[in-house]
Amino acid sequence: MKKTGSNHDATKPNRKTVERNRRIHMKGLCFKLASLIPDDLHYIKPARNMVSQQDKLDYATRYITQLRERIEKLKRKKEQIAVSLGTGGCNMIDDTGNGSWLPVVDLRDLGSSIEVILISGLQKNFMYEVTCILQEEGAEVVSGSFSTVGDKIFHTVHAQPKISRIGVETSRVWQRLQELKN
Repeated sequence: MKKTGSNHDATKPNRKTVERNRRIHMKGLCFKLASLIPDDLHYIKPARNMVSQQDKLDYATRYITQLRERIEKLKRKKEQIAVSLGTGGCNMIDDTGNGSWLPVVDLRDLGSSIEVILISGLQKNFMYEVTCILQEEGAEVVSGSFSTVGDKIFHTVHAQPKISRIGVETSRVWQRLQELKN
């Protein structure tokens, strides 16, 4: 037999109301998720309001997967750059093993110009020597900038050949810049 008129029945919502509230809540969450997906995704072809809820969930899943893959790719790229800066032919620890900076030099041939990136410590500034080497090898310094971060100075120098027909022998410049580290 069914009890009627008890206090327990009055405070407990019936299953129909609970299910309706659950569906309304899920619909709101799905709408919020769909609003977080950018409209310019290449795999969303139909009009946004004509897409089924299942399709929206599939798009969200694919988008999240793409973001995860992109994050992993960027992490790998960051690690590769850190390794190349840290050990790319440059010793970061001197013979005494105390971890003092030796200069890090990178030369990039950009076709019509050269970019030199120099990282040095506060105690050893090689900027004058770098400028002299570039000028002696036939390059004219166009611009230069530096930034100090902690105990390191990051220099960037842009140069171009004084005579464009002759150019600059970048392998010789690279060799002379490497000799600075010794």
